[in-house]
Amino acid sequence: MIRSLLDTDLYKFTMMQVVLHHFPGAQVEYRFKCRNAGIDLTPCIGAIREGIRGLCSLRFTDEELDYLRSLRFMKSDFVDLLGLFQLDERFIHVAPRADAPGEIDIAIKGPWLHTILFEVPVLAIVSEVYYRANVPRPDFAEGRRRLAAKIALANEVGDPDFHIADYGTRRRFSREWHAEVARTLKRDMPVHFVGTSNVMLARDEGLTPLGTMAHEYLQACQAVGPRLVDSQRFAFDKWAAEYRGDLGIALSDVCGMDAFLRDFDMFFCKLFDGVRHDSGEPFDWGEKLIAHYQRMRIDPRTKTFVFSDQLNVPLAIRLFNHFRGRARTAFGIGTNLTNDLGYEALQIVIKMTRCNGQPVAKISDAPSKMMDYDPSYVAYLRQVFQVPEPAEAAKPTG
Repeated sequence: MIRSLLDTDLYKFTMMQVVLHHFPGAQVEYRFKCRNAGIDLTPCIGAIREGIRGLCSLRFTDEELDYLRSLRFMKSDFVDLLGLFQLDERFIHVAPRADAPGEIDIAIKGPWLHTILFEVPVLAIVSEVYYRANVPRPDFAEGRRRLAAKIALANEVGDPDFHIADYGTRRRFSREWHAEVARTLKRDMPVHFVGTSNVMLARDEGLTPLGTMAHEYLQACQAVGPRLVDSQRFAFDKWAAEYRGDLGIALSDVCGMDAFLRDFDMFFCKLFDGVRHDSGEPFDWGEKLIAHYQRMRIDPRTKTFVFSDQLNVPLAIRLFNHFRGRARTAFGIGTNLTNDLGYEALQIVIKMTRCNGQPVAKISDAPSKMMDYDPSYVAYLRQVFQVPEPAEAAKPTG
C-alpha cells in the first residue's frame, strides 16, 4: 500500500527538519482515533500490521533524496539524514482497545525525530485496508462521475485566483485512486488546481508540493518551550528562525482562534504570508482575521487565507466569493477529493498526546474534533489561553 517514504504530506518533512535542528532529543507519544460511530476496525488489525511492516522496510532512494534536495527550503544535512533513515516497527503498536469493543488503538512512542513520519502513511494504510475489506468491488465509475462534476463546477469560476489543492493523503480510498484523482485534476482543471500535499505525487506528476506546519508542531512546543503561555509565539519564532521567510503559513487553531490572534502580533502578521484555517466556522474565522490584520495596520489583501477544514468544491466557491477582493484565498480539499466514491469516509486521525513526558493537547474550535487528551491538562490549557468550555459542556446535568 505504501511503496515510497515520499508518499506522505510535505509538512511532515518541513516539521521534521525543524525537529532535527531545534528539538533533536524530544520524546513523544501519538494516539489514533476513529471519529465515525459504529465502525469496527478490529478485523483489519492483521492487515494494518502487515502494511506497517512493509512501511518500515522502506528507505529513501537516491532519486527521492535528489528531489527533496531540489526543494529550496530543504537543507543538505537534513536530506543527508533521510538517506540513513528508516521507520522502526518497535515504536508503533496496534491492538484492540480493551475499553471500547470494536475500536483499535494505534500507539506511537519514541524519539520525535524517528516517529514523526509514521502518521500520514499509517492513516493511509488504515483507510485502504478498511476499504479493501469492506468494498471488494469499488464503483470507480461513480467516483469518476463525482470528480468530473466537481471539476466542472470549479471550472465555472472565471477568476484564475480560485486555487484548489489536494490535501487527501491521510483518508484516501486507495493509493491508486489518489494518483488518478491528482492526474485528473491536473489534466482537467489546469487553471484552478495548484498542487498537492503529497510529495510523491508532486514529484511523479510534476505538481507543486504544498504544506508548512501541522498541529503536532505547536502542541509539542507546549512541552519544549519556556512557558506554556508563550508556546505559540515560541513555535512561530523557531519556525521563522529555520525558514527565514519561507513556508510562511501559520496554523491558527491549536488553542482556538482568539488565543491565536492574541499571540499573532504585528511582528508575526508581517513575518508570515498568511494563516491556515482547520476548524470552526470558516466565514467567521476569515472575518476575525481580516479585522485583526486591519488592527495591525496591514492590508489583508496582501495575505493568504488557506482553508482546509472538511472542504468541498461548493463551500470553497462560497468562501472564495465571500472574501474575493478582501484577501487572497486558497483551498486544500482532502477527503472529498480522494475518498468520494459513494461510501462513508473514515474520519481517522493520529494526534500527539505527550511530549517529553508531559501531556500536550489541541483545543479545537470544533468540539467534535477533540481527542482523548488528558482532561486535567486540557482544563489547564483552557485556563492559560482563556478558552471557555463549549456551551454544551458548561450546561449543568441532572
